[in-house]
Amino acid sequence: MSVPMLKIGAVLSTMAMVTNWMSQTLPSLVGLNGTTISRGGTSERIVSALYPSPEEGWQIYSSAQDADGKCICTVVAPAQNMCSRDPRSRQLRQLMEKVQNISQSMEVLDLRTYRDLQYMRNTETLMKVVDEKLKVASENHRGMNPRGFQELKDKVSQLLPLLPVLEQYKADTKMILRLREEVRNLSVVLMTIQEEMGAYDYEELRQRVLLLETRLHSCMQKLGCGKLTGVSNPITVRASGSRFGSWMTDTMIPSSDNRVWSMDGYFKGRRVLEYRTMNDFVKGQNFVQHLLPHPWAGTGHVVYNGSLYYNKYQSNIIIKYHFRSRSVLVQRSLSGAGYNNTFPYSWGGSSDIDLMADENGLWAVYTTIPNAGNIVISRLEPQSLEVLQTWDTGFPKRSAGESFMICGTLYVTNSHLAGAKIYFAYYTNTSTYEYTDIPFHNQYSHISMMDYNPRERVLYTWNNGHQVLYNVTLFQVIKTSGD
Repeated sequence: MSVPMLKIGAVLSTMAMVTNWMSQTLPSLVGLNGTTISRGGTSERIVSALYPSPEEGWQIYSSAQDADGKCICTVVAPAQNMCSRDPRSRQLRQLMEKVQNISQSMEVLDLRTYRDLQYMRNTETLMKVVDEKLKVASENHRGMNPRGFQELKDKVSQLLPLLPVLEQYKADTKMILRLREEVRNLSVVLMTIQEEMGAYDYEELRQRVLLLETRLHSCMQKLGCGKLTGVSNPITVRASGSRFGSWMTDTMIPSSDNRVWSMDGYFKGRRVLEYRTMNDFVKGQNFVQHLLPHPWAGTGHVVYNGSLYYNKYQSNIIIKYHFRSRSVLVQRSLSGAGYNNTFPYSWGGSSDIDLMADENGLWAVYTTIPNAGNIVISRLEPQSLEVLQTWDTGFPKRSAGESFMICGTLYVTNSHLAGAKIYFAYYTNTSTYEYTDIPFHNQYSHISMMDYNPRERVLYTWNNGHQVLYNVTLFQVIKTSGD
């Protein structure tokens, strides 16, 4: 009996909203049949317009082939709410507004014309009488007696209101000419947009992409864990706060909860800002403030299942703070762990204890004197903060720039400065390690926080006062039974 190996690669990515632009990419997944399906947004990533040209809207590619001969099918489509921001969609909305204004103007004209026409009909007989009397007077003015002259004056007086009606008719005629020109212009623009958009029904396409997203997400969840093989270019979400800090989304809650938390500074801080959505975080609006009962140390905080886990200032105590109840649920000392810059990362900043989460749960990365300053990994029980298992990696913590966990593997960077790369990996499932060479672009040259979010499968970093995201590429080997 032989066990064939089926290699499966998965490019896992997430959404990032960036100031004045929006970024969204979804997974590129390789299924069991070797077919790749990918979905990407605009490359939100620094662009002045979401769709600079019609060709960058909805696109479908197929019949491509990779180096291994696998079929690749790619769908490139806007995000769920992208259509509303398509310049052509804005044009259509503006045209609809113009059409509505024209319709309202036409209704006003119709009512006014109907009213004035009724008045004209009512005065038609009166005008004939006045005309007859004027003819008689002109033929025989001597026969015009004072009484007849007064009657003629009265009749003419009754006709005076007709003058403003005629003036209104003139104005309405000009308005009709303007409306006619406006309709002509609208027709030209609509024809142009129709040529650009073709016969696509945007709502239908949007529903198709939503269905595709659901299938891709389901496939992504089935793929589960993998080995890190690549990191994307950085996606700058926002520039805010001081040089050091931490920001994150919950690593465990449903994807419908898009709250973002920000903690500025690396020591003695107590102020946590909670933003309703990523877009609110980008704009710096719609946030609430949590004032922690105890100050924090370092930037190695993590939000896990509705609670903030952080290192208490000047101690090796880990605190679990529940956001909804605004209270500390539990706090526990991490036995033997160094603190107060005893064993920090290379950048310092009281980064002795780094808390993180991945697909396998909650972790603490730190070191102790008995471990000679080498990185120690402990898996924690989220409710009690009890240490469940511990590994000694043998890698000196002061030589590490930052670290993060993916699928039970600790990845360590060799620096926090420019030129850094992911240099070391420790696998807790086998208690083995290897040296790696995974480059990534340290755009702002000073990373003080780097954490993986398993729910979004993306790296969150705080880089010299910039909040930056990295998509990751995971490689998997799936065993299938066979002869």
